[in-house]
Amino acid sequence: MREVLTVEQYQAELAVLVEADARVEEVPLAAAAGRVLADAVRSASSLPPFDNSAMDGYAVRFADVADVPVVLAVAGESRAGSAETPSAAPGACVRIMTGAPLPAFADTVVPLEDTDDGRSRVEVRVRPARRGAYVRPAGDDIGVGALLADAGVELTAALLGAAAAAGVVTVPVRPRPVVAVRASGDELVSDGSPLRPGQVYDSNSPALAAAVARDGALPLSTTPVGDDGAALAAWLDAVAGQVDLVVLTGGASVGAYDVVRDVLQAAGGTFRHVRVQPGKPQGWALWSGTPVLSLPGNPVSAQLSYEVFVRPLLDRILGRAERPWFTAVAGAAWASPPGRRQLVPVRLTTTAQGRLTAMPAHPKGSASHLVTAPARADGYVVVAEDATSVSPGDPLPARWW
Repeated sequence: MREVLTVEQYQAELAVLVEADARVEEVPLAAAAGRVLADAVRSASSLPPFDNSAMDGYAVRFADVADVPVVLAVAGESRAGSAETPSAAPGACVRIMTGAPLPAFADTVVPLEDTDDGRSRVEVRVRPARRGAYVRPAGDDIGVGALLADAGVELTAALLGAAAAAGVVTVPVRPRPVVAVRASGDELVSDGSPLRPGQVYDSNSPALAAAVARDGALPLSTTPVGDDGAALAAWLDAVAGQVDLVVLTGGASVGAYDVVRDVLQAAGGTFRHVRVQPGKPQGWALWSGTPVLSLPGNPVSAQLSYEVFVRPLLDRILGRAERPWFTAVAGAAWASPPGRRQLVPVRLTTTAQGRLTAMPAHPKGSASHLVTAPARADGYVVVAEDATSVSPGDPLPARWW
């Protein structure tokens, strides 16, 4: 009889199999998208680096436009990218473009539309609301040496843009873990050839390899292995020590031909029943020191097991902060198995009242064989172990994929 664990108990059991990778790689921004910072990144420049104009218009002294209408002489022009910043005597101004350096004499910008757009002389028709109007002071966004992002943060497109603007050229990141992914089962076909009776196409390998890549690791995915213990053991011998983690799907339950279970148990592996639906049968082993996780073979079970049990291990290796949970309300009623935490792929939408609503992605629920359910979903919700049903409006913990 397998020991039955809660989700948290099994997560804690797996967590000790991996450690945070202390190595650091310095990579250029162009190669850093999706990587996880190994150390804090700080601004190398103030943003903006100099006082500049927020509008096309005229750089003026506020005192010169306190009473309008007023006509000022135009002493020159300041444009973006120019190193020249013209000066102007009292009663005069400089025509200025958006982003251009503010001349030293000026303290305010008058927008073009508040003038007659004169070139040698300009009539200012609207008094600026305040001294400093439409001026972006140097460092208004961030100062030199200010924190842009801390260790453990994933480098998004927006963060990379901010780093580039702040003069950062390279960033310190954690190495990408290498994760070997392999499905098992005589029934699996991976090359698209016509199916013979009893066969199905392998969906776990491409789905989990894509999830591994999404989560900042390097997938090593191979064609499925049949129900052949010797072949599986030989492959594990070949990849162990070359990868940081192995993820197997299929053959983890209590059936007569569950080869993954037999091979891993012979190597001292441990198999559990976890109070979760789908994804009850789970197992793990150390193969020549390399952690091997055994996930169920049904596609929804495999994908949700990855989210709950594998993804946290990659976060741990990379030192990445845990993704936040949020709350969505159920948009429909459905049943939940007693004593098991239910994971339901859902579509997430926002109502006119601003409430985030979760609808089961598949009309037949979260049965483990419904491979299109995760494909139709934006994420998943969690129903507690002590619940036997969900009613519309019930609040549920939720996560995006």
